[in-house]
Amino acid sequence: MSEFKIFFSKRIKEIVVVGILSFLLVLLVQCNHAYPSNVQLKNGDLLFVTAKESGLSGAINNVTQKQKAASFDHIGILEKEGKRMFVLHAAPKDGSQKQDLNDFIKDQKKEGQEVIIYRLKSEYQKAIPDAVKKANSMLGKPYNFNYILNEQSYYCSDFVERAFRAENIFKLEPMTFIDPKTGKANTFWEEFYHKKNLKVPEGEPGCNPNGLAGSDKLERVGNF
Repeated sequence: MSEFKIFFSKRIKEIVVVGILSFLLVLLVQCNHAYPSNVQLKNGDLLFVTAKESGLSGAINNVTQKQKAASFDHIGILEKEGKRMFVLHAAPKDGSQKQDLNDFIKDQKKEGQEVIIYRLKSEYQKAIPDAVKKANSMLGKPYNFNYILNEQSYYCSDFVERAFRAENIFKLEPMTFIDPKTGKANTFWEEFYHKKNLKVPEGEPGCNPNGLAGSDKLERVGNF
């Protein structure tokens, strides 16, 4: 074989190897894309999902938003198991569940929503082990589509509040369905409960993602 052919053969092999390595690198980056590079995630971190502007998400945010920087409609608890990470949360699909973190992030991205990371301040970190244990004990319960507290089903912020209840991290507050712009009952919620033959639970105890995000026991540490 001529020197040219030998050189050409080696060069082809080098190009193929480089191409394969580049492809594997891209796959590696994609598989880990959900994890933020600037934040070291911790067990018990709270993951808040930004609200949409319309539909149920917008209606929830409309009557619960307390801060301009906080506009959320969902929340979950991060659980670390060795190198794997999961989100403990209650969602309309599959109810109270333990979901792989990457899958959780992908679900939010598909809907055009972002995930913001909050963390209990250092003096409250001791509450996390029991809270995570409690959250795991609530898995399997159906989603509470009425948003009226009961012991048989949970909605997202209800699930998280219950997980941390023993340590009094969060508190239930009187729910309101008044549109702050008009001072009257929000039309979406009036129709929502009318279809269920239920009275709007104005003033009943409850919680919501924006209320939890406003807790002085939390600090915002980053986003995905």
